Amino acid sequence: MDVAAVLDVSRDAVIVLLKLSAPLMLTALVIGLIVSLFQALTQIQEMTLAFVPKILVVFVSLLIFLPFMLSTLITFTEGLADRIIGIG
Repeated sequence: MDVAAVLDVSRDAVIVLLKLSAPLMLTALVIGLIVSLFQALTQIQEMTLAFVPKILVVFVSLLIFLPFMLSTLITFTEGLADRIIGIG
């Protein structure tokens, strides 16, 4: 395996990592921003108010985005297995 192949696999792995984590991170960011804005407007400084909605929304978005995430991971794994077979 040469350096170009290793870099290609590494680049694909980083892209898959971003594809898998981006939907959950973006939903957590948006909900955190909304909750922070709500806390700033109402001056309610309850710590659980920041975490409970974020956990619930991230869990629901995980259920929604799970088919996309799973298909992306399966495609990457199959491509990686094909490369391993091609080497041997």
